[in-house]
Amino acid sequence: MVNDIEDDGSFTKPLGRWPVFYYGMGHMLNDITSSCWFTYLLLFLTDIGLSSRDAATVMLSGQIADGLSTIFIGELIDRFGHFKIWHGAGSVLVAVSFSSVFGGCVPCQIFATSSTIMQTVSYSTFAAIFNVGWAATQVAHMSMVSCITLNSTSRVVLASCRNAFTMVANLSLYAVAFTVFDIISGKTHADIQNEYRWIAYISIFIGCCFVVIFHIGTKEPRLKVCVQSEDNARISWFYWFERILYFQVALVYVLTRLILNVSQAYLAFYVINDLRMANSAKALVPAIIYVSSFIVSLILQEMSWTGQRVKAYYSAGAILWIFCGAGILILPRNMSAIMYAMSIFIGLANALMMVTGVSMQNILIGENLNGCAFVCGSMSFLEKISCGLALFVLQSVSK
Repeated sequence: MVNDIEDDGSFTKPLGRWPVFYYGMGHMLNDITSSCWFTYLLLFLTDIGLSSRDAATVMLSGQIADGLSTIFIGELIDRFGHFKIWHGAGSVLVAVSFSSVFGGCVPCQIFATSSTIMQTVSYSTFAAIFNVGWAATQVAHMSMVSCITLNSTSRVVLASCRNAFTMVANLSLYAVAFTVFDIISGKTHADIQNEYRWIAYISIFIGCCFVVIFHIGTKEPRLKVCVQSEDNARISWFYWFERILYFQVALVYVLTRLILNVSQAYLAFYVINDLRMANSAKALVPAIIYVSSFIVSLILQEMSWTGQRVKAYYSAGAILWIFCGAGILILPRNMSAIMYAMSIFIGLANALMMVTGVSMQNILIGENLNGCAFVCGSMSFLEKISCGLALFVLQSVSK
């Protein structure tokens, strides 16, 4: 299936630093907006007056749109290629729509109404549009890894570098949020909207700068490897469904993303409402988590990787998260300062699980490159739907 590439030894050699570095930047816009999305969206919507259920509806609409888009876009990428075109188009859609989510209810301003139904429909619509663009960028960027190189260590290094820049994105967001929360006192609905509007605008600007560098520095993968031709037919979906490893990797990836996304979505609520920490803690605690994850991601890039090592490090991260989760459950309010120390270990667990969880997808794909986008898209679909349903249920039963 990859005879043309196997004849070219450069495709199996380890990648240099700069190709890895440029690739890692490509998901920055998605990461910084996603971090804002899961950390502050529910908090923002409830602060401006929506009920917990309506806020969960907005989140769920975006997750459903994202999940369905990943399947459709993954199929198109497998058929036609052009990773960077899909990536660029998705990035534009993300940048344009994200500010509309946190920028206030546009239809409410047009029709001079502040009804709850109008707000819910408006935020849900822009959330869906944002997530369609997000899905296009994500699937294109993730599936590029398998088509950039066949070297197993380089594939893990690419995933690790991407995860490192995810940490950079998150830290950038929390630095922006910490500054904005310190400058603007959100006492009224207008002030709250102004806080999040500035966070959104600055985040989009930062993310777009990195996306431009990615497009300039990263070459389009060799499309003859990853698109359909007479001698190199696209792999059927059923090929993956007949492999037990596909379902094993899917379960690992979905559970990993579910842990990371749900914990991130409720972290701000937890430190403010449960532990009664200072307002700055909703930016400082996540920042500590991502500093820890960033450092671990850099260390993981320096290692050589095998399938056994990937599984071992994933297991270590999962066990560490179990202990951290238990600590969160029993942590008393009068010992809330311990949360700062615990954040270090949460960041360590996140990095170990995320880097190795994504790398398992590339182990599954191997040299079957003509179905790489479907694998990434289908697993992302499962992740988005499960995460959206989990958040909807949790919000619906919360007071």
